[in-house]
Amino acid sequence: MKDTYLYNNGRPICSSSYIWEPLIKILSKHDVSHKKIFEIGCGNGATANMLDQLGYDVTGVDTSISGIEIASQSFPHLKLFQGSAYDDLSKKYDKFPIVMSLEVIEHLYYPRKFVNNFYSLLEDGGMGVISTPYHGYLKNMALALTGKMDAHFSPLWDGGHIKFWSVQTLKSLLSEAGFEDISFVRVGRIPFIAKSMIAVVCKHTSR
Repeated sequence: MKDTYLYNNGRPICSSSYIWEPLIKILSKHDVSHKKIFEIGCGNGATANMLDQLGYDVTGVDTSISGIEIASQSFPHLKLFQGSAYDDLSKKYDKFPIVMSLEVIEHLYYPRKFVNNFYSLLEDGGMGVISTPYHGYLKNMALALTGKMDAHFSPLWDGGHIKFWSVQTLKSLLSEAGFEDISFVRVGRIPFIAKSMIAVVCKHTSR
């Protein structure tokens, strides 16, 4: 299998610099009896390791061969495995009070299958956290006016972004999957040209 997303080391990726702090604040506000998290798209394990150091019990999967190899070498104490966002993850790993996926959904051909798996992984009353690059009319206009459209939407990045989400489109997808109490936090830069957005969702009852 070709590794479409390559990792060279176990260091945090660039988005970690503006996602980790709001992520920690979001998680700290969620009252759970046990701090168990499932991460879809754990990459090289850097985020899982950061959360492990804060006392969270993290299990994760990623399709990247290099990512999981580096995670196993850098953080051998973590429960990180090769797997797909399209796998029946709840059947294999059970359910969790917190499920998260950071900067993953923009890489996926089948976001509905991913979100349905995400929903199935969550316990009733659980909280989900999904981040993805933010897109909106004003940001796209700013990119066009500054001549940065090609760099931002580059088709030359192997394994790069193929879906470009706005608050409205991501909220529609999450609502369709059955999530409730959907809220958004924009992170990186000022809100209307934010680098990413974090969707926070709740699962109240089983479908």
